[in-house]
Amino acid sequence: MSFRTIDYSISGVLAVSLLLLGISFLFGAGPSTISGTFSFYGLTEWVPIATLGIVFGFALMVAAGLVILQQCKIIPAAWPLALIAIISLFTLLTLFAENRWIAAHGGFPVIGSGQGIIKYFALVPMALFLYCRHHINTRTLVWANYFPVALVLVWIGGMKFLELEAKAIVPLVETSPFMSWMYELFTVQEASNVIGVYDVLMAGLLGIGIWFNQRVLIGVASLGCLAVFVMTQSFLFTAAGAFSDMSLLGGLGQFVIKDLWFIANIMVLVFLTLESSSAESIEPAVA
Repeated sequence: MSFRTIDYSISGVLAVSLLLLGISFLFGAGPSTISGTFSFYGLTEWVPIATLGIVFGFALMVAAGLVILQQCKIIPAAWPLALIAIISLFTLLTLFAENRWIAAHGGFPVIGSGQGIIKYFALVPMALFLYCRHHINTRTLVWANYFPVALVLVWIGGMKFLELEAKAIVPLVETSPFMSWMYELFTVQEASNVIGVYDVLMAGLLGIGIWFNQRVLIGVASLGCLAVFVMTQSFLFTAAGAFSDMSLLGGLGQFVIKDLWFIANIMVLVFLTLESSSAESIEPAVA
């Protein structure tokens, strides 16, 4: 695979996901998401939530357009990089809001609505690869793209050991043709525990593979991590609430579509560690 191919692939994933999210917010999707995000900055006291949703949706659609225009060499790389960074920072800062955590279970690190917010960590590493890779060494890019994958798998995977999360995923697991069998072998909590162990294990193995530059382990663990995010995309078609007649993506769809970003992160780190003959050599971290 060439740099041109991987660039088109990552840009395509980025543009499509941002466009779908943008259209959805533009047409009124996720008012609670918009409220939770903009209330952190005190903007909901001055501007209607519907208007803020339009602004956020428009920003996401502009970002998608800039990604496409840059890939066509029409605009400088700084434009999509800057807007993606602004959107990510604007959203991620709201993790400091108390409403992101489940107070009944002690708050941090028991995360509630912040599960969808931490996924924005995946955007910047993609942008760095697309627009700044000539100024960043390869190993740094690999670790940057590994970080959001590990963060989500370990954090949300760890949540699977809690009863509230185990019950929350029942509508997803029981409607999945790939996972519904788990409830025939395990209880709801046991099935959730198995999923949690798998998520954390795959993230750990991938990190070990990158640290010691073990390409076989990187390949196997990457496939294991990729399976998680590909599986979640199937929920768009098997679970209720993924799509909306009014706003394209429903609440579940807005949450799940962001997992395309982690697929892109994995594509980047696999490309840099396994397939790119022209990339800078990645030496083991220790002798």
